[in-house]
Amino acid sequence: MANALIVRKTQLPRFHDTFRAAQYVRMSTDHQRYSIANQAATIAAYAASRNLSIVRTYADEAQSGLKIENRAALIELIEDVQSGHADFSHILVYDVSRWGRFQDTDESAHYEFICKKAGVKVAYCAELFDNDGSLMSSIMKNLKRVMAAEYSRELSTKVFAGACRLSSLGFRQGGQPGYGLRRELIDDSGHSKGAMERGQRKNLQSDRVLLRPGPPHELAIVRRIFDEFVHERRSEEKIARQLNKDGVLNLHGRPWTNWMVHYLLENENYIGNLVYNRRSNKLRQSPKHNPPDCWIRSQAVFEAIVDPDLFAKAQKRMQTRYVSISNEDMLKGLRIRLRKSGRLSKDIIDAAEELPCATLYQLRFGSLRNAYKLIGYHSTRDCAYVDSREERVELLRDVAAKVAKEVEALRGQVTFDRKRALLVLNGALCVSLRVARAWKRIGEAPIWTIYRRALLPEGLIFAIRLNEQNKFPLDYFVFPTVEMRERRIRFSEVNRARLHRYRLATAEEACSVIVKAAMTSHAFQAKTGQARSRQRAARSKTKSVPARHR
Repeated sequence: MANALIVRKTQLPRFHDTFRAAQYVRMSTDHQRYSIANQAATIAAYAASRNLSIVRTYADEAQSGLKIENRAALIELIEDVQSGHADFSHILVYDVSRWGRFQDTDESAHYEFICKKAGVKVAYCAELFDNDGSLMSSIMKNLKRVMAAEYSRELSTKVFAGACRLSSLGFRQGGQPGYGLRRELIDDSGHSKGAMERGQRKNLQSDRVLLRPGPPHELAIVRRIFDEFVHERRSEEKIARQLNKDGVLNLHGRPWTNWMVHYLLENENYIGNLVYNRRSNKLRQSPKHNPPDCWIRSQAVFEAIVDPDLFAKAQKRMQTRYVSISNEDMLKGLRIRLRKSGRLSKDIIDAAEELPCATLYQLRFGSLRNAYKLIGYHSTRDCAYVDSREERVELLRDVAAKVAKEVEALRGQVTFDRKRALLVLNGALCVSLRVARAWKRIGEAPIWTIYRRALLPEGLIFAIRLNEQNKFPLDYFVFPTVEMRERRIRFSEVNRARLHRYRLATAEEACSVIVKAAMTSHAFQAKTGQARSRQRAARSKTKSVPARHR
C-alpha cells in the first residue's frame, strides 16, 4: 500500500515556455548613463518574484519614445512576436513610459495588442497595477499612457521656451553652423572653453555656444559667392558648378549644389545675426516652416563676414526672382520664346532669363507637353515613351506582385523598392526589373533596348520584352547583372544569341526561375539555419534550466 503512490520512470517537466520572458529597455538620451542598468535591475527583481527566466533583451539606447520608426529594438521585438519566432511568453518593461511616449495613445495600445494577440503578455514591472486586463488596470494603464504623452508635450514646451530665451541673448541653438562659421564653447562666466569641432556637444547644461567666423579661406569663399551672385548676376547653379570646377568642397567635404548656395545666400549668420525658429519639428512631427513673425532674431551678436549692404542686395535679387506668376503669364512668355527660338525644349526654357524654370511648368501644367498644347505647339520629338510610362510602371508592379506571392508562399521575405524597380528576396538576392521597348526605323528590323540608370546591385535582371508596337509583353529574360556591362543592352531578333539561353516564354516561367534562385540563396539558407539554431538552443535550455513553478 505504501508503494501505490509511486510513479515510476516519470519526472516533472523541467521547463515550460510559460516561464520564459524577454525584457525591453529604453533610454531617451545617452546622458542617462545608468538608465538601462536601473531598468534591468527592477525587471530582474520582478522576474525573480514571479519565477520568470529572462532569455532575451531588446534595448533601444538614446532613442526617443515618441515614434517607433527610430527604435530598432522595439521593431525587432514586434516582428519576432508577429512572425512566431518569439521563444518567450512574457515581455517585461520597466513602466508604461519606457514602452513609449506616443502622442496618440492608441498607438501604444496597438503594439501591446499585437503581442497579446500572439499570446505574449506585456508586464510593466515598476507600475503599481498588474496588467491583467481588469477594469482598474485598464483605466490605470490608459491614464499612464496619457501622462507619458503629456510629459513629452510639457517638456517640449519648456525646452522651446528656454531655447528662445537663450537665442534672444545671442547664444547659438542647434547643431552644425554653415560654411565659414564655427562654434565656440563658453562657461557660465563667459570665459571661452575653446572651439567645438564637428559632432562635438557641450557636456554641461550651464555652458553656452557662440558663433564665430571660420578660417580665412572659407570666409573668402563666402564673400566670393555673394559677390558673384550680386555683381556678376550669376545663378546659384552656375556658382555651385564653378566652385566644384575649382575643387572647392563644402563644409561636409562634398561638392556644392545650387540649394547649398541658396541657403548660404539667405543665411543672416553672415551679417552677424542669429535667427532661431525659422523651421520646427516639435515632438518628432514633420518639419514645418514658420512665418517670419515667429522667428527669434538677435542682431549683430558677432562679427559680420559679409557687408550688410551686399547681403541686402542679395536678398532683393532673390525676392525679385521669386515672384508669383499666373498660368496665363507663364504661357504668354512661352509663346514669345517660341517665336524667338522657333522651337521649345527643357534646355531652351531653362536658359531663358525671362521665363520660369521648366520644372515650374511641369508642376503647374502636369508636363511640358501639356504646356506646349495650350500654346498650340507640337514637338517633333516622339513622346510615346513618356506617354506609356504609367503602363510600364503597372507592368513592373504586376510582375513584382507575382514574384512576391510565390516567395512568401514558401515562407520567404520580399521587399520592393518602387523607385528603383528593385526586388530584394530573403534579404540578399536583388532582382532589378526592366522593360525592353522596341525601336524601329523605316525598312529596318526592330531593335530592343534594356537600359539602366545607375550601377545595378549584384543579382539578377528580370527584363520584359514588349512586342513591336510596345503594347504587350512578347517574352521574358532573366539573366545575371554581370551580363550588363554597359548602360544598355541592344539586340534584335537576329542577333539575340547572347541572351537566348536566358529567354523564357511566359511570366510564370520567369517567376519560377527567380523564386528558385531566391529559395537557394545564401540568405534563405542562413535564415532557416538560424531558426533551427533557435530551436536547438531552446531544447538545450530545456535540459539545463532548473524547473521553476508558480
